[in-house]
Amino acid sequence: MKMPADQIIGIVTVLYNSNDVLPGFFSSLGSQQGINYRLYVIDNSPNDSGTRISEEAAKLLKINAVCIFNNENVGVAKGNNQGIELALKDGCSHILLANNDTEFAPTTIFKLWEDMVKNGEYASTPKLMYYDTPDIIWYAGGHINPWTMRTPHYGLNEKDNGQFDMKCHVNYAPTCFMLVDSTVFEKVGRMDERYFVYSDDTDFVWRMNILGMNISYNPEAVVLHKVSTSTGGASSPFTQYYSNRNRIFFIRKNLHGLQKAIALIYVLTTRILRLGIVKTNKSGWKGIRDGLSMQV
Repeated sequence: MKMPADQIIGIVTVLYNSNDVLPGFFSSLGSQQGINYRLYVIDNSPNDSGTRISEEAAKLLKINAVCIFNNENVGVAKGNNQGIELALKDGCSHILLANNDTEFAPTTIFKLWEDMVKNGEYASTPKLMYYDTPDIIWYAGGHINPWTMRTPHYGLNEKDNGQFDMKCHVNYAPTCFMLVDSTVFEKVGRMDERYFVYSDDTDFVWRMNILGMNISYNPEAVVLHKVSTSTGGASSPFTQYYSNRNRIFFIRKNLHGLQKAIALIYVLTTRILRLGIVKTNKSGWKGIRDGLSMQV
């Protein structure tokens, strides 16, 4: 099976001080087989070095690329929306939202596309492994638990022995590497830019679920992920602020009744207890306050 000439995948990636990971990402893109694609690079970095590196790499590898330099950090959600709008305007049949801290084999994107076309899927995601320990799973499917507002990854931190090698439908997947049929954006809408970063993908997937749009998990496609390279890790003030704020905001925006009340109590209790141990974490406390006061 080969991708028809009249179909093209728009690959959207958002940069933020990403220079160190770009060589591996572009090397992976340059090796892709069996697909037609156009790359949309949205650079949120404080200087344009990432844009210049991307332009030079695209030229060297003969990648059809459009590079946008924002001159400020407008957030991942808005950056993805910029790329999505460009891809839709150019008539792309599918859009791949891809973190640039990923590396992947030459047939990875083709396998995702083939799975979607053969089975009529709305979206397809790969098995994601840790880059530094490629035999350890980061994501092998997942689900949204609306009662706790957690999004567990199946197989997280497990050694890969093939136990998650069955294709299946899931109601949660991170958008760090997700291929989406372009018609989905017409029905579901774009990323909610109020999230800035974190939970914007959960919000998007939640809206897909409401409309009955399945996400396919395809373990035949494997991606290596350099987790949290641009945000400083789970304990950084940046991550603490946005993860606390956005989880609370998501609950207030999307849940209702008893489910909303229980999820809020659970998240507030667990977050406050965690912050009570680290009382100097002002960013985490501010995230909670802002999450409770944001306009929904």
